[in-house]
Amino acid sequence: MKLTLCNEVLAPMNLKEQCAFTAALGYDGLEIAPFTLAEDPTALSQRDIADARAIVEDHGLVVSSLHWLAMAPKGLSITALDSPTQQRTRDALLRIVDLAAGLGAKTLVHGSPAQRRFDDDPVRQRAIAIAHFAALGAHAGACGLTYCIEAINRTECNFINRLEQAEAIIEEAGAPALKLMLDVSHAAQEESEPLAALAERYWTNGRLAHVQLNAINRQGPGQSDDPAARDDIAPLMARLSAIRYSGAVAMEPFVYVPDGPGCAARAIGYVRGVLEAERVPGTP
Repeated sequence: MKLTLCNEVLAPMNLKEQCAFTAALGYDGLEIAPFTLAEDPTALSQRDIADARAIVEDHGLVVSSLHWLAMAPKGLSITALDSPTQQRTRDALLRIVDLAAGLGAKTLVHGSPAQRRFDDDPVRQRAIAIAHFAALGAHAGACGLTYCIEAINRTECNFINRLEQAEAIIEEAGAPALKLMLDVSHAAQEESEPLAALAERYWTNGRLAHVQLNAINRQGPGQSDDPAARDDIAPLMARLSAIRYSGAVAMEPFVYVPDGPGCAARAIGYVRGVLEAERVPGTP
């Protein structure tokens, strides 16, 4: 598995600075939020995309994935009821899939809670979202990519809060390239099963394609304050190793303690320590 860093953690560094710092910490790659590349990432030229990819690869890294897909340009929503917003959203997200392909990414992660909320007509809005996911999954598949639907906790979003709900959307959309991703913070808040059991089930049934590590308090992995240890990283990583999970594992803290660079450094040190302890019995 590749250990990657969500690049918005290192804002306001530019991409070259992010790559130099990420490589120095020992990460394998970056998970890129398109809004960090441009105010309107759908307007990036082929040259812009090629240049960004070259910067990443010149530092010995890969772009593992893209996330925060609907944040930019402004005004997108997969649950919008009006036709103009629906069309803008579809067109923009199809371009984001093309951006992922141009950057060499293998996976896209659709979270973006503010751009997928139910309000006036949940039944119709759900149907609209499924139509978007079907089209995006079909386009991603044609590009050789995987398009993941992220379950997000109900405090932040009222649509697709648990993995089983995301799986139901995938089944209804019917696009083989649509998959699940497991985010530790969200799953620890919403799921009744341990993270390791969820990972094994969805990897075994072919649904799981991506994992994001953080803590239930929205800080980085290893910075949890949950007394019930619902977000314990060690058993999750042990299970991912045991089932030979081959996707990316991205560090995605939302609250940066002590700051972005410090959180990124702490995360990779903690996770590599967990993996080493799992490989070498008796390691303290």
